[in-house]
Amino acid sequence: MKLSLGPVLFYWDKAQLGNFYAEMSALPLDVIYLGETVCSKRRAFSLDQWLGLGRELQACSQAQIVLSSLTLIEAASELSSLRRLCDNGQLLVEANDMGAVQFLAERKLPFVGGPALNLYNGHALGQLLDSGMIRWVPPVECSAALIGDVLEQVREMEREVPEVEIFAYGHLPLAYSARCFTARAENRPKDDCQFCCINYPDGLALSSQEGQQLFTLNGIQTMSGEVTNLLADYPALMASGADVLRLSPRAQGMAEVVRSFDNVRQGEAPPLFVAGCNGYWHGHAGMLKVEEAGLC
Repeated sequence: MKLSLGPVLFYWDKAQLGNFYAEMSALPLDVIYLGETVCSKRRAFSLDQWLGLGRELQACSQAQIVLSSLTLIEAASELSSLRRLCDNGQLLVEANDMGAVQFLAERKLPFVGGPALNLYNGHALGQLLDSGMIRWVPPVECSAALIGDVLEQVREMEREVPEVEIFAYGHLPLAYSARCFTARAENRPKDDCQFCCINYPDGLALSSQEGQQLFTLNGIQTMSGEVTNLLADYPALMASGADVLRLSPRAQGMAEVVRSFDNVRQGEAPPLFVAGCNGYWHGHAGMLKVEEAGLC
């Protein structure tokens, strides 16, 4: 299977982004996603700078470079930026919003269907295939069984199955809102947030009264409290027909994560247990580690 590096979901400054991608370019990654997907106010890099970074990465690595679109479009200016992104003329685009799908379909451009498109059955997948989708990233809450059923529906429709990319590591992006939760946590209005989410390079932990981390707040995005980690499930991922495993960036330790997944795909035995959760993959509550719960 291929390994992909998902777009950075958190707000990092320009220096941190530059250092991060310089490190990632030397690792055994097959696909690298670039761009801002969460909040249009985050402008460490402009679109032109993302494109410039894409060209640099193409020159120094063998990875396919993909430009990811914003997930929640709330203003005409964001729609205009989305149009420019789809018209970039250089890089494949990951569509995270149906507006991006429309722009790309009108231009007859191939694209990656991101996890925020909420595709849950073969008929919906077929419509996106007609629009030009060549790779599908299922919603993060989809189980192996559900993904298998969707792909079987596509085959029964006598359609060619797209590449399938599974979200295999990182905080799961669960929901988006017009409200900025990080700004609210600091008693700031959204329109004067002062970019406070830059203070939380791995998001802001939200815990229950009992002290259990339930969620991670990341601007307008609500994420899982635990990091999902499907490294121990590698044999099942292989059996499911997954083509690509997505590793979502974190501020620390990503090089080790990439190497761990690469070692297993090169033949090293996967670990029996790993830190993090994997409930969704097994059809249970996402926050569970099913091995410890005795569910698998």
